[in-house]
Amino acid sequence: MPRIIGVDIPNEKRIEIALTYIFGIGPKIVKDILTETGISPDKKAKDLDDSDITSITRILQDSYQVEGDLRRLQISNIKRLMSIGSYRGLRHKRNLPARGQRTKTNARTRKGPKRTIGAFKDKAARKAIST
Repeated sequence: MPRIIGVDIPNEKRIEIALTYIFGIGPKIVKDILTETGISPDKKAKDLDDSDITSITRILQDSYQVEGDLRRLQISNIKRLMSIGSYRGLRHKRNLPARGQRTKTNARTRKGPKRTIGAFKDKAARKAIST
């Protein structure tokens, strides 16, 4: 299993697909990297030799922000938004959708499971209040 920038690339997949397992690398960047290195997109990841892996690694380190660096950059950008008190920062702070989606219905992924307000846990408590 080839290892590029700390990520294990799946052996049986074509290199064109396998490189997208690296955080921050999509199909367009993969195409650019493969044309620059001269590697065929149809080649399997297990068929790469050491020179191919080093050339891919060198290009990724020189030209792109990937994996840990990119994750740190994203987190620092969100923290900056929260610290300056922007609308998007407040939405991140409250764990709500930040890009204009509706929240009256849906948004369950960000908001978590429904919390019923005012529900009774047992029938005895309900009877005590109703009488």
